[in-house]
Amino acid sequence: MSILFEHGLTVFMAFFAIMNPIANTAVFAGLTGNMGKGEQTKIAVKSLMITFVIILLFSILGKSIFHLFGITLPALRIAGGILVFLVGYHMLQGQNSTLHSSEESQDSDVAVSPLAVPLLAGPGTIATAINFSAAGGWAEIVVTVTVFSALCIITFFCFIFSSKILLIIGKSGLGIVTRLMGLILTVIGVQMLIVGVQAVAHNPIIR
Repeated sequence: MSILFEHGLTVFMAFFAIMNPIANTAVFAGLTGNMGKGEQTKIAVKSLMITFVIILLFSILGKSIFHLFGITLPALRIAGGILVFLVGYHMLQGQNSTLHSSEESQDSDVAVSPLAVPLLAGPGTIATAINFSAAGGWAEIVVTVTVFSALCIITFFCFIFSSKILLIIGKSGLGIVTRLMGLILTVIGVQMLIVGVQAVAHNPIIR
């Protein structure tokens, strides 16, 4: 029991550091600041449900999925980095990304991308889920999934309280938050790209 407890604690700390719900709350506020509370709640629920399902699948079938489709983690990092960079670039200009501001787009698209993928269920989160699940048997998989579900609940409440923060800072504050989060997202995107490219450069086999 103590071994599983230590495993759960380690998994929680790793997931918390990678998902960083506090920082992602600010990102959520910047992406959904012009929406009503009901819409924000729906987006928060959908994004976290999608995130949980993705991590659940990769926790159980991660290695099989990667081998089946010939996907490498560096490729996932590069693709995710480009997407995050583009979203961040638009936010830096004080604009909503075309990924979630187009008239033809549905608000629910924001929950899928960029919130669920790649911000919450990004390469680092997926890799962590695979690594910890592969560390043992079904007991470790159950602990990993359970801990991640708890973190999703924590993130959900952080997202919900973000609307109250928006009411306090107002539209001008939202503009500042949007640009600051845009800067953070562009840096995250570039970092993901760098890590992915470095991995490809140092491992010719995955080219």
